[in-house]
Amino acid sequence: MHFSRGVHRLHGSTAVISALSVLVIVFVLGGYTLLLSQTADGVAVILTPRSIARFLLVMMPVAAVAAIIGFWTWWSLKFHISGDDLVVETGIVRRRNRRIPLSHIQAVDVARPLVTRVFGLAEVRVELAGGDQAETRFRYLGRPMAEQLRAELLARAAGLPGHTPEAPEQPYWRVGFGALLGSQLLKLPVIGALMLLVALLAFGVVFRELGVLAAAVPMLLGLARGVLAPLIMHTFFKAALSPDGLRLRYGLMETRMQTVPPGRVQAVRVVEPLLWRSFGWARLDVTVAGYVGDRQALSSVLLPVAPRRVAFHLVGLVFPGTDAEAVRLLPAPRAWLRSPFGRSAAGTDDAVFVTQRGRMCRRLDVIAHARAQSVRMTSGPLQRLLGLGTVHVDAPPGPVQVAAENRDLGEARAIVESAAERAHRARATDQRTDRWAT
Repeated sequence: MHFSRGVHRLHGSTAVISALSVLVIVFVLGGYTLLLSQTADGVAVILTPRSIARFLLVMMPVAAVAAIIGFWTWWSLKFHISGDDLVVETGIVRRRNRRIPLSHIQAVDVARPLVTRVFGLAEVRVELAGGDQAETRFRYLGRPMAEQLRAELLARAAGLPGHTPEAPEQPYWRVGFGALLGSQLLKLPVIGALMLLVALLAFGVVFRELGVLAAAVPMLLGLARGVLAPLIMHTFFKAALSPDGLRLRYGLMETRMQTVPPGRVQAVRVVEPLLWRSFGWARLDVTVAGYVGDRQALSSVLLPVAPRRVAFHLVGLVFPGTDAEAVRLLPAPRAWLRSPFGRSAAGTDDAVFVTQRGRMCRRLDVIAHARAQSVRMTSGPLQRLLGLGTVHVDAPPGPVQVAAENRDLGEARAIVESAAERAHRARATDQRTDRWAT
């Protein structure tokens, strides 16, 4: 199948899923009350002929409307590839034709939510340049068709023929469940919260005080969000190298195949919490062009946990020809500013600008000079009083922002001039084209 031939639609099961979604929503919001009957012990669900007839009388018209909505959802979207454009047609009564230049595609991901796996379906998410609304989703395609669409978009965006087979990949790193679970638990805030939670529950049991639940329940929910959510998201995490970028596969409830193309990574952060260092672990976060808002937060982890050497090796692959670990870092010049919780250092070479902050949780931020969008210096009221400034090497909005904090004003101005000159020189010699995967 080639998507440049003919017009293509979503999988027929999309109509069924949409109709079922409407029915479930109506049932949860009040449809279930049609099955309730009054008994001597109160109200209960009793399947009597009368309650079943009442339920069917109301829900059958709802099911008909849901079927129409499901069919409308499926029938109203068509797509195909025309030349260098992805063409998406939507609507039935009022048709809308959208042509998306392949050169504007910034990422192509395949996601498989838990429910859709039962139907053998997948969702293709095409991220585009141009803001928070610049995303096109195909919900849903058969899994083989979704992977084929992704491969053809990747090939054409790289300037290759659409029938080019998917580029081979080389396994790079697999995160074991034990390491992932340990990395989530071995954090000082998590350990502190767990100890406090156990103390609260013990106090409540000993003194038979239910009031502790007012503090224990929110704390338990916070732990679930801070530990279980990342654990579920990054279970079965695998990274592989391919010519079209770094391929990531991960997820328990929703499996996702993400391609991080070369040239789209703007800045990188190596995170080393205190308790991880005895195991030699690090996490690798990135700012990737094309992802914004919540999608940026969900797609910002290149490695949830890995040996430090693996993380730095991947930094060298993301920014080819660089060695961030070898860059000499100069601490902030005033010793009293280097507190145990706020140590700051910065350094640069001809390829990258590097900053480091923190002792309890050490963060090393790296940006290639060719990716720098601007270089600026800021100085707040207290910094001006102390004769200090902060140098920012700006990347697009994202989780990684590179800043050299609390430098003497004279040094900060020199850093700004040097970084701006290096960035200009790097952009002039950068060989990337407008093709996203090159």
